[in-house]
Amino acid sequence: MIEVAVFGAGRIGKIHAGNVARHPQAHLRYVVDVNEAAARELADLHGAEVASVDQVMNDKSIGAVVIGSSTDTHADLMQRAAAAGKAIFCEKPVDLDLERARACAAAVEKAGVVCMIGFQRRFDPTFSALKSRLVAGEVGTPEVLIVTSRDPGAPPVSYIKSSGGIFKDMLIHDFDIFRWILDDEAVSIHAAGSCLSDPAIAEAGDIDTTAVTIRTRSGRICQINTSRRAAYGYDQRFEVLGSGGMLQAGHVKPTEVIAFTGKAISTDLPEHFFLQRYREAYALEIAHFFDALTDGSPVRTTIADGIKALELAELAARSWREGRALECSV
Repeated sequence: MIEVAVFGAGRIGKIHAGNVARHPQAHLRYVVDVNEAAARELADLHGAEVASVDQVMNDKSIGAVVIGSSTDTHADLMQRAAAAGKAIFCEKPVDLDLERARACAAAVEKAGVVCMIGFQRRFDPTFSALKSRLVAGEVGTPEVLIVTSRDPGAPPVSYIKSSGGIFKDMLIHDFDIFRWILDDEAVSIHAAGSCLSDPAIAEAGDIDTTAVTIRTRSGRICQINTSRRAAYGYDQRFEVLGSGGMLQAGHVKPTEVIAFTGKAISTDLPEHFFLQRYREAYALEIAHFFDALTDGSPVRTTIADGIKALELAELAARSWREGRALECSV
């Protein structure tokens, strides 16, 4: 049984705490949050204790930490956990600053601890099935990847101001999907963007609508289109065009009921937001983390993957600001 501390008692911290508490190989021992009332509520829900950062790091019985706190805490917590010899699961991104993220990765590598970054989309059953069928050669050699990623609405401007911008906050998942699905690296990237939903987002220095084109070292093309506003719900899907056909992974709906009437044929709208859309994926990624700790197998999403996605996010932001395509180091 692995003793675990969860950092963060907000939206994502609650999801991870619940999944840790339900895993047969894990025991949720501590919950840590700057909001003590939130930490207490979450800890009480799962029979855990509220603790401080120092208490967790100094407790040798804690074998793993799950970091779902604010982004500005990630790198420091990861480095402290690594120095204390604890396995690490951390939400994306590693950090908003690329050099700080690289220093964090170096510290983790030096300590030799297991470290997994939370790119939950790789664990989505539909996305995973597409990847398996692509690897099996069902549609031949992949040539084009088109990713659609749309939120139902923008987060508060107060959040956007500290988020690192849409490329690091939102598209970082899509950059990881690109690398995972095509099993390739970028040689050039061109990002365009606009602010169409709320002028306050532009005033905060960000955008809400993007189009990114990536060319890979093997000549493949990836196009990513994103929006902070989709009136019909949370829209996450992609398609791969190969030399022998195409594979599509659609968005997820609450039910698959289709209504046929004299007026229309209708289905449910997509799940409303990421908490619902990736409910199963979050559980599967935490299960994978503890399975890896138990049997010694490698984790599927490493800190190196986190750095690669952050590099692409930073290049995309620069491409958008400069209005030109940029070369990528591979």
